[in-house]
Amino acid sequence: MAPETIRKRRNDVHKEQEAVDEKKVESEDAKVVKPKYGPYVTFPYQRVWSRCILILGVMLIVWYNSKNSKEVVLARQKDILVSRALNVECSDDYKSELDKFSGCLPEKCGRVVTDKLVSASEADMLLRFAKSGLKLGEVDGGVKILDLQSGALSKGDKFINVYSLKEAQKLFNSADFAIYKVVKTKIQHAIAHHFGVNANKIYLTKPTFFSQITNIPAKTIHDEYWQPHVDKETYKSFHYTSLLYLSDYGRDFEGGRFIYIDKNGVNTTVEPRKGRISMFTSGSENLHAVEKVTLGTRYALTVSFTCDKDYATSDPNFDKIKDI
Repeated sequence: MAPETIRKRRNDVHKEQEAVDEKKVESEDAKVVKPKYGPYVTFPYQRVWSRCILILGVMLIVWYNSKNSKEVVLARQKDILVSRALNVECSDDYKSELDKFSGCLPEKCGRVVTDKLVSASEADMLLRFAKSGLKLGEVDGGVKILDLQSGALSKGDKFINVYSLKEAQKLFNSADFAIYKVVKTKIQHAIAHHFGVNANKIYLTKPTFFSQITNIPAKTIHDEYWQPHVDKETYKSFHYTSLLYLSDYGRDFEGGRFIYIDKNGVNTTVEPRKGRISMFTSGSENLHAVEKVTLGTRYALTVSFTCDKDYATSDPNFDKIKDI
């Protein structure tokens, strides 16, 4: 056979093989690429939408976990509340004791928060009052207390009578005590209203005190404000407790939230807000603690009421200082 004929046949065989290979590849590609139920659906910005769906899914998971967490916020610092209440079942010991005092047993035990009871100017004046007195004391730990009835002020690991100091005559004035009395009366009537008791059946009891808390480590057991406790067990006379916050959580200090500790393992928190009043029944239904302050200074005023006339006390007043 001539060389040219051999060369031509080789080329024809080679072309036939290439055609077979191409058909084989196309067949394999068709098996891999071709969808079982027709062509894939595509749309504009497919990748962007896919990412959005993924992010939304993550957010839903986070929301679900937070919803089922063991902490409920009763009042945030940014909230401005006319009134927000959370009812809880009264403890048996609290109910049995208050049965002795006509018109003093609450319709429902619980917690109430309001930001509309005390004005901004009243809160400012009370904060100035608190700072004026508290600066006369010195403490090694992070808690400083000024009892308005007795004048007891934290001084190291003891207490001194601030009213006996000459500086007190210059620091305090009758307007300080007048504002305190106005605020105390507002709180008394608010407690009566929210818990359904007669305002004339609850009486101011001691101690009534300003508190200053910082992040200085505790030196004595009195500095360990974060320990869970029941007011009725700490102060036998207490039946209704109120706290007036004089500084802002997240602005003036970090940490320091008020935490109710319930039997079902859920913590209910109140974030302090300047001028905010938090009121609650003082029995074991309201076991609570204060979160550790991690930064800044937390100021508050505690005002409490009793149903027992034997534990009633009069309002502190400026004349008491002048007579010392």
